Amino acid sequence: MTEAYVLTLAQNAITMMVVLAGPALIISLIIGSLISLVQAATQINEVTMTFVPKIIGIGLILVFLGSWMLQQMLVFTANLFNSLPSLVVP
Repeated sequence: MTEAYVLTLAQNAITMMVVLAGPALIISLIIGSLISLVQAATQINEVTMTFVPKIIGIGLILVFLGSWMLQQMLVFTANLFNSLPSLVVP
């Protein structure tokens, strides 16, 4: 196992993490910004007001994109396990 392979593996893992977490984080950011804008316009400063819409938004993202996320994780894991025999030095 070379340093280049380890770095490539780490880069692929981080890329996969960003791709899988990105949709949920983006929808959470958008919902939080919209709720903050409404709170600023109406001068309602309730901290808990953002939790329920964010949870609903993330839940919807997981419902709609969950199968795609699982497929991406399965492909990544299968490729990782398939490459393990080539890493063993006889």
